[in-house]
Amino acid sequence: MRSPGLARGALGLICLYTLTLGALAAFAPHTFYDDYPFIGHWVKLLPPYNEHLVTDVGGLYLGFAVVFAWAALKPERTLVLAASTGFIVTALLHLGFHADHLGGFATTDAIGELAGLGSLLIPPAVAIWAAGSSRAAAP
Repeated sequence: MRSPGLARGALGLICLYTLTLGALAAFAPHTFYDDYPFIGHWVKLLPPYNEHLVTDVGGLYLGFAVVFAWAALKPERTLVLAASTGFIVTALLHLGFHADHLGGFATTDAIGELAGLGSLLIPPAVAIWAAGSSRAAAP
């Protein structure tokens, strides 16, 4: 592993994000729908509200939080790669959906949303880089 500390930090950051988002969506779905991200109320711009869907998404994010906490505590290369790659797939699909559904968003909100969602790709990429190669370095 190139940098276990950097991997732990990146994984911890994703864990905090998924824990916060997941808990809000799972345990306060209407607040998540009406108010998230609290500066722009972007979720409610994509109606209709569906409590089942929001709580399921919250549960999925809480599941990711468990995996990222585990990986941060024990940053074994395969676990870091699996968790980070899975999250990158999720984040790319999420970003793609939102990039295609910006109707009703003010320009600043659209830019903010896409920048925020795009920034979610950085910590898992850092964790993958920090996990390094499984091959031993040549002498």
